[in-house]
Amino acid sequence: QVQLVESGGGLVQAGGSLRLSCAASGTAFTLNAMAWYRQAPGKQRELIATLTGGGNTNYADSVKGRFLISRDNAKNTVYLEMNSLKPEDTAVYYCKHPWLNWGQGTQVTVSS
Repeated sequence: QVQLVESGGGLVQAGGSLRLSCAASGTAFTLNAMAWYRQAPGKQRELIATLTGGGNTNYADSVKGRFLISRDNAKNTVYLEMNSLKPEDTAVYYCKHPWLNWGQGTQVTVSS
């Protein structure tokens, strides 16, 4: 059974940066079309970045210009580079493939 595993979250001050990673555990599975979501306390899960198999990216307005989604094919890992972090970026971050279940997510907390 393939599972998505997110990592790299933590506590950071406003203006700081973090890089989240997403890998597939279990049977070999190519992470081609991927997305990152986040869910803040008391809010619905929000789509913030997508990456197609062809390499096209798209971002929510709330993170555009600050976040970057990328993929390392050799490592079969997808990343979310987060810069100029704000307290409102505090959330649990999840990666998602259309065919796979949600992982456990990774907590990002941005202090003011």
